[in-house]
Amino acid sequence: MAKTLMLLPGDGIGPEVMVETRKIIEWANTRGAEIKIKEGLVGGASYDAFGKPLSDETLKLCRECDAILLGAVGGPKWNNVDYTVRPEAGLLRLRKELDLFANLRPAIVFDALIDASTLKPEIVKGLDILIVRELTGGVYFGEPRGIETLSNGERRGFNTQTYTSSEIKRVGRVAFELARKRRGKVTSCEKANVMESGKLWREEITALHAEYKDVQLEHMYADNCAMQLLRNPSQFDVIVTDNLFGDILSDEAAMLTGSLGMLPSAALGAPGSPGLYEPVHGSAPDIAGQGKANPLATILSFSMCLRYSLAQPALADAIEEAVRSVLDKGIRTADIMAKGSREVSTSGIGDALIAELKTAESKAA
Repeated sequence: MAKTLMLLPGDGIGPEVMVETRKIIEWANTRGAEIKIKEGLVGGASYDAFGKPLSDETLKLCRECDAILLGAVGGPKWNNVDYTVRPEAGLLRLRKELDLFANLRPAIVFDALIDASTLKPEIVKGLDILIVRELTGGVYFGEPRGIETLSNGERRGFNTQTYTSSEIKRVGRVAFELARKRRGKVTSCEKANVMESGKLWREEITALHAEYKDVQLEHMYADNCAMQLLRNPSQFDVIVTDNLFGDILSDEAAMLTGSLGMLPSAALGAPGSPGLYEPVHGSAPDIAGQGKANPLATILSFSMCLRYSLAQPALADAIEEAVRSVLDKGIRTADIMAKGSREVSTSGIGDALIAELKTAESKAA
């Protein structure tokens, strides 16, 4: 049965990494994926066209699709636009309107790139962590919030950290279900020692665990988790945490791998709703249009899309194996260059992946 994928290339390097991902989508269709493509504008590109970072029409099209693949948003061109219509606001609206509450951020160290990490090779070798971050609640969305002037003339900024039982349970359930398909361990992170929202988080995750006795559960304060990610990251399988701590911990975990240019992500909602897939890296306007951008994070985001939204896990496996093979052969973009490797352009990586996928097919035939 055909599936519809909405492409939102966005700004900066977004359009050029999306071109390479289209090559992989076309390959997937030759293998029976039956993916129909729609395309729209988001971020600064949408602001330039419509005066808003996400139009109602584009949002409607996204709702009607099975999945959404986004390139990147933002750039200095839009630094002076109003806060409410900045490019990033389009992405936030998309997440909120589609109720994409679970952000999946894998941190995987490929053997060929192990020296790119700032940690010792023996610490990060074979690393495969999945962080599940609650994405639509917590301090980023809680009310009241604002900046006020007190009677003594001093200014005060305030934000509210708030979670309900249902918000915690639904993201916890995603973490437990994913752990069942991995190594069977969930680490839940909060600050239950000093925050009431953290105390509720721990209580609700503990209660939910009764439905997942086959999965190991441990609780860890978020600051200790930050330390343990540097000390002994291999102890983790799936980490589930709130919006603020997830933002921080996932960026820390990302740098264990050595390059943001390699990291995909997913944002998932209720079953049947479209998932949003995007690379972790930004729009990199300083290299946009120069053929230097690394498309692998976007391509791996498409691989996640095949796995979680389009019911094509075998094709996802094939793409991920092709990425490993290309890296093992020393074919790299500038951001992941190493001694003895060969630098290629953005399109060079896409072409190398297609060649690798075709070679693997011939060997399997």
